[in-house]
Amino acid sequence: MTAIVVGILLIAFTVFSVLPNFLAWGPNVIDFLKGCAPVLAGFVGLISIFIGAADIKDKNEAKKEEEAAKAQE
Repeated sequence: MTAIVVGILLIAFTVFSVLPNFLAWGPNVIDFLKGCAPVLAGFVGLISIFIGAADIKDKNEAKKEEEAAKAQE
């Protein structure tokens, strides 16, 4: 429950800070997003490669276990 309240407060602060009538941090937020987008894309791509490799490894292990189970029968 606490996490939900904190999340709502943070989202409200984000909206409040970007609005032009209040803090007007909108252009700064856009600059930050432009700067971090390539780095974030690289990290997401790297994580995707690791997840894909782990998935292939798990499928191969499951196939070997299935073949071993059939051989025992």
